[in-house]
Amino acid sequence: MIKIYHNPRCRKSREGLEILEDSGKEFEVVKYLEDVPSKEELRQVLQCLGISAENLVRKNETIWKENYKNRLLTEEEILDAMIENPKLIERPIVIKNNTAVIGRPPENIKTLIS
Repeated sequence: MIKIYHNPRCRKSREGLEILEDSGKEFEVVKYLEDVPSKEELRQVLQCLGISAENLVRKNETIWKENYKNRLLTEEEILDAMIENPKLIERPIVIKNNTAVIGRPPENIKTLIS
């Protein structure tokens, strides 16, 4: 099963969703701003992506700049920050089986689902 962590207000996320719709494959949409992932879910996403929590953070968000930038944070603290402020989670994220990509650029999604 394919899953997309989606923010309808984000152009790149909408483009990623369109790629999945056009693929004809079945997929699940997680609107992660409303249905915030648990810490364990985020850990699984990071494992599928093969990256650290810091690499999943949108560092240009005001919340990050005002509260976290230039602070030495543990992986747990970064996960907590993303759960408290899901806008900090990079998007879209598409997972298929145990592999995931960040859809920036959206073409990354095509390589995952082909």
